[in-house]
Formats: sequence, structure tokens, C-alpha cells
Amino acid sequence: MIFTIFKKELKDTLRDRRTLIMMLVIPVLIFPIILSLFVTVSESFSKEAAEKTIEIGVVGETDNYVISQLELLPESLGKKNITTYKDTAELKAAIKLDSAQIGIYPSPDFDMSMEMKKPAGVTVFFNATDLGMQDRAEAYLETVESIAKQERYLDLEINEEEIRPLEINYSNVASSKEMIGKLAGGFLPYIFIAFGFIGCMYPAIDLFTGEKERGTIETLLTTPVARWQILFGKMGVVVLSGLLASTFALLGLFLSIEVFDIVDNPEILNVIHSVLSPKFILMLFGLLFPLTVFFAGLMIPIAVYAKSFKEAQSIITPLNIIVVLPAMVGFFPGIELNILTACIPIVNIVLATKELIAGTLDGGLVGLSFAVMITLAVLAVIVSYKRFDKETNVVL
Repeated sequence: MIFTIFKKELKDTLRDRRTLIMMLVIPVLIFPIILSLFVTVSESFSKEAAEKTIEIGVVGETDNYVISQLELLPESLGKKNITTYKDTAELKAAIKLDSAQIGIYPSPDFDMSMEMKKPAGVTVFFNATDLGMQDRAEAYLETVESIAKQERYLDLEINEEEIRPLEINYSNVASSKEMIGKLAGGFLPYIFIAFGFIGCMYPAIDLFTGEKERGTIETLLTTPVARWQILFGKMGVVVLSGLLASTFALLGLFLSIEVFDIVDNPEILNVIHSVLSPKFILMLFGLLFPLTVFFAGLMIPIAVYAKSFKEAQSIITPLNIIVVLPAMVGFFPGIELNILTACIPIVNIVLATKELIAGTLDGGLVGLSFAVMITLAVLAVIVSYKRFDKETNVVL
């Protein structure tokens, strides 16, 4: 009987164009759109930054040491024009007006310090809101400093290797899979959870509040079927809708990589192919299933209580913020899956998915996370049943 009700409600849900768009179309398109925009914007900014000619302002005469060294720098560090200013006030004003992007002020005793082989003071001015200018300034000054060091070594007849006590080599022991898992692992569960929630929302409202508005719930309740069977049949459709939305989001990710060739780095592609394995997908849906049931259990009591579609939507929509905020924990570095975080709803699924992508998942912690979400899902189903069993909530 539950399956019969499930089939009947699923057919009604699939006839709703709005639900189909939110459940199937948008999740498939979101990854190709987001990745395309990200790649396009990143390439555009990188190209613009590389081709942009920087105006460098220097306080002092045109023949000072800093200007002479800056003029010798190769264009591989970026194109530049050099202009002299009489004082720092004029230079700062030029930077604020964007007629200069980087300002350099050699200290008054700069030449004397250089002659005496002492550290020569240099102040660099830049506008922090102009992205990339600090990096460009550091690249210029580090190169000038390196040249000055070599000149001093030659003057003092010093072998640079003799005064360099350490030669440090840094080796990253994390695999590419772990790196991508830790960096991108917070983004993927965020998308899956958000679409899982949205996928549940419209069917939940339509199958409960919508039936009340249409007056068909009374007819259904007069049939010789237990009320809990009706609830389970309807809830099955809500949960399936949420899982389908997450599935089509995953399909959108697959299409972005395999069909549209948005990701062109072979190393990243190999890691993604190893991540998107049948085992990974099964484990991912194992984590998402109790979470989706929990979402359904949150929405159904509200949908049962609400008197109209608009009222239900206005109450459930703000819940999206409550769900999304803990899902954003995956973006924060340093927060790992442990006994404490495994007991926090939604956060545990985000962190477990992140560890799953990185291939560093702890079986005990994922078991605890799963147990917590199963418990909450069962409690949500019980609350839904109690609300649905109350006559005043079901009939307008």
C-alpha cells in the first residue's frame, strides 16, 4: 500500500514543471555554469594582470639607484612605466587617483647606506583595494634587492655559498587526491546539501499543503489505508526528490569534466576520475540518505501545519539559511571530522564527505556521523507522523 501511494504521488510530482526544474534541470546546469564562470573569470583576471602596464612612482631624482635598477628589470615581471615625484604627499595623491599604482620612497640616506654597505630603507606605497599591486611591488623590490646583494658580494669578494648555512627543500607528502579533497571537498558537499534541501522542499509543500488547498487530502484519508502508510508513501517521494536533485548535481559535475572539458589539467582530471568511482558514489549517497530523510522530516510538519502553499514556502525557505550555514563549515581550513564534529548534524556529513573525497575517511567517525543522522531522521519521521496524525492539521 505504501508503494501504491508512493507511485501515485510520484506521478503527480513529475507532472509539476516547477518541481522538475528545481529537482532536475538546475542541478545539472549549476556545475557547468559555475565552473565555466570560474575558469573564464580566472583566466581573464590572470591575462589582464599579466598585460597591464603598471605606473611606478619614485620619489627623488631620475638618476637614483632604485630607478636605474627598475629600468633594467625584464618585462617578464610585468610591463611598467616609471615617473618621479618630488615628495611622498604627491606620490600618495597619485596612487589615490590611480595615476600611479605603486609608489617607492627611498630613504634620504639611501645612497650613503648603500655606499657603507648598510641596509638602505625603502618605503613602498600601494592601494590594497587594487588587487595584485602588492605582489607586483614585492616582485620588483625583491629583484632589485637580489641584484644589490650580488653587487655587494662582488665588492666584498664574498662567495655567496659560504654565507648560506642551510639549503632547505620542502616536500609535500600529501597526495594530489588529498590536496583536492581538502581544498574542493568543502564545496562539493555544500552543493549536494543545498540541492538536496531544495529538491525536498517543493514536493513536500505540494504533497501536503497543496493537497489541502486542492481539497484532495480528504478523499485520500477516507480510503481504507492507515495514516502512517499515507505519510510514508508521500515522504518517500519527498526523499527521492531530494536524492534526485543531489544525483543530478553530481551528473552536472560529471558533464562539466567529461563533456564540456572545463577542467584541462591532466593531474586534476586523473584525481577526479579516481574520486568519482562507484564506491565513492555509493558511500556519498549512504551519507546523504539519512540527511535527506532529516530534511523531509523538518519540512513535512511545516507543510502539514501551513494553510496555503505560500505560507508553507515562507516558513520553509528561511530554513535553507539554517541548513546552509553549517554546510559552509567545509570551507574553513583546520576543521576536521572528530568525535565532537561527528555529533553535529549537517556539519558531520559535510566533513565526512570532505574526508571521503580526500580518501582519509575514518570508519569509526563516519559510523558515528551516520548513527547521529539516522537518529535525527527517525525523530523527524516520528514528529512528522504526530503532526500528520492530528486531524486539525490535515483538514482545512
